Amino acid sequence: MARIQVSLFDPGHIEQAQQLWQASPGVGLSDSDHEENLARFLQRNPSTSFVALQQDSVVGTVLCGHDGRRGYVHHLAVAQTLRRQGIGTTLLDCALHALYLDGIHKCHCFVFRDNPARDLFWNKGHWTYRKDLVVYSSHTR
Repeated sequence: MARIQVSLFDPGHIEQAQQLWQASPGVGLSDSDHEENLARFLQRNPSTSFVALQQDSVVGTVLCGHDGRRGYVHHLAVAQTLRRQGIGTTLLDCALHALYLDGIHKCHCFVFRDNPARDLFWNKGHWTYRKDLVVYSSHTR
């Protein structure tokens, strides 16, 4: 198997990342995930999102950013054939370290309740499932 390399997520990775997300159960996509919106997100958060590459192909992503106070993980995904090898954990560690270097000391992650991989990944390690919070969403006008 070819070696996995982690690098910063740049606009040149967007198309392959979108393909990975579409093939990943539990990843919810919306209008916010169009190429121009993702490019703007990466421009606003140039050092906190990462991709895992195998021979120049995107096989993992973490889309992460912050608002100056809290960090947010939006899309952590690894190709199904490469899961359970530590790639997701490595990507997440890179993102959390980058947030820390930006002065951000807490990060939240958005995970669908019915995501089949939710408990396998997020319950290990130092993530806390919050039963006390509810998220509401609205389109801007």
